[in-house]
Amino acid sequence: MDLTPSADSDKTDAAMSAAEQAEEQKLIRRLQMMMNMVMQVIAQDRSLSIEDASQMIADSRKAALSMFPGKELAYDLIWKPRFQRLMQERFRIM
Repeated sequence: MDLTPSADSDKTDAAMSAAEQAEEQKLIRRLQMMMNMVMQVIAQDRSLSIEDASQMIADSRKAALSMFPGKELAYDLIWKPRFQRLMQERFRIM
């Protein structure tokens, strides 16, 4: 009995890896679209209060971390500064 992995199992591993990569890319695109939509609403909706905008940002953070658990640092490095800058510009926060 041969216990070495066959070429078929290598192909399956590669296919799973490719499928996982495709799924991750799909999640990344979804996250980018969601974040861009939140930023556009905050930037363009003049009736939006600062409290509502802050709640939208908090909700988008929760959604992002549910899509990518354990990636708080990535969120804090990529999205948090963008939202901070947007809030400063939109609501004239110093």
